[in-house]
Amino acid sequence: MSSIRTTVHESLPYVDPEPTPAERAAAESLIAAEQQSSSPSPTSSSSLPPLPDPKFTPLITAELARIAAKTPLKAIDLSRYEAPEDSSTTDPSSLSSQLQRAYTAATYLSGRHTHLQLLDAYGKNAWLVGNWQLESELRALERELESTKKEIDVVNIQRRRVQDEVGGELKSLEETWKRGVGRVLETEIATEALRQQVLERQRGGG
Repeated sequence: MSSIRTTVHESLPYVDPEPTPAERAAAESLIAAEQQSSSPSPTSSSSLPPLPDPKFTPLITAELARIAAKTPLKAIDLSRYEAPEDSSTTDPSSLSSQLQRAYTAATYLSGRHTHLQLLDAYGKNAWLVGNWQLESELRALERELESTKKEIDVVNIQRRRVQDEVGGELKSLEETWKRGVGRVLETEIATEALRQQVLERQRGGG
């Protein structure tokens, strides 16, 4: 809970009567009026500060330009993994380049063959173990969810029991408060009437 919140407003759903449609509509209209007067509309662009100018690095700027031009991404050059074509050239530099490409392709194909062998030997078991782990996590989460629901039900039952126990006292206190407020109003009315009588007598005697 945030440290800014220092009070907790506890509702009494099992004691307080359900508001009538007219009371609910009146409350909602007051809330809407308060929101309009206290905070601007979130959809109002005039109340928002201007957006700052973006500052991108050259790489991001080039990537955005590529996306805007709909140019295909060439992140990896796959041509070096392709088998070299037969060539009858005798140029040493060309032959050296072709030999390097052949070594690269052979290394890539050898690694891919090893990976496929490992996948064929252990892939099924790894997949089954992964599924078993996920199912175990799912069952644990379902048990935790069920436990949390039970705790919520227990809390709600305790709240209802406590509110039912103090419901009569709350109603008695409310009636006492109403009678006290009524007596205060009656006293103020009687005091005002007596003050008016005193003022009238003072005017008549003067």
